Amino acid sequence: MGINYEVLISKLGSGMLASCWLFGVTLLFSIPLGLVVAFGRMSKNPVIRLITKGYISIMRGTPLMLQLMLVYYGPYYIFNLNISHSYRYMAVCIGFVLNYAAYFAEIYRSGIESMPVGQYEAAKLLGYGKGQTFFFIILPQVFKRILPSITNEVITLVKDTSLSFVIGIPEMFTNAKALAASSASVIPYLGAGLFYYIFNFVVAFVMEKLEKKLSYYR
Repeated sequence: MGINYEVLISKLGSGMLASCWLFGVTLLFSIPLGLVVAFGRMSKNPVIRLITKGYISIMRGTPLMLQLMLVYYGPYYIFNLNISHSYRYMAVCIGFVLNYAAYFAEIYRSGIESMPVGQYEAAKLLGYGKGQTFFFIILPQVFKRILPSITNEVITLVKDTSLSFVIGIPEMFTNAKALAASSASVIPYLGAGLFYYIFNFVVAFVMEKLEKKLSYYR
């Protein structure tokens, strides 16, 4: 059975848009949420610290696929709530954001805790408040230090978007798998693989440029 290249381009194109959409939404919300979780993880309040530590442990210790299924099917099986077809898009966003926020939180925490105490003391002597010290002096340097780790997570995110198939999101890998099965051809898989490689290449290129721009913090 031959393959229809017009259908191939159309299906992979729509899947690519879905993957890009999920990638963008996840980064948009998980990066700032990760910073909030990192603050909780370093909080002097033992209750807040314990809650955030438990959250990070669960998110990093269980498969993302399982988390997506729990977010999507949980409201029905746990609370007996009816779930609509459109909820799957909200569920996949919630699952990805919560998962990646936990990883970003630990990256933030490692970067913040690596900063010398002397910088805080110097800023205090210069009359800076705690908020000013953190956002204008510490955070820019932290971001430079953690950028390679952030890049690794972002590249992983590109590939992890394929896991959204588990709750029926028609992203790139799902469409490629359906086309490969219907046409008995490996070409759809090759097309999807090329997309993931190019996407990750662009991400790595952009992050490398950003890292060079921040090199003045050395």
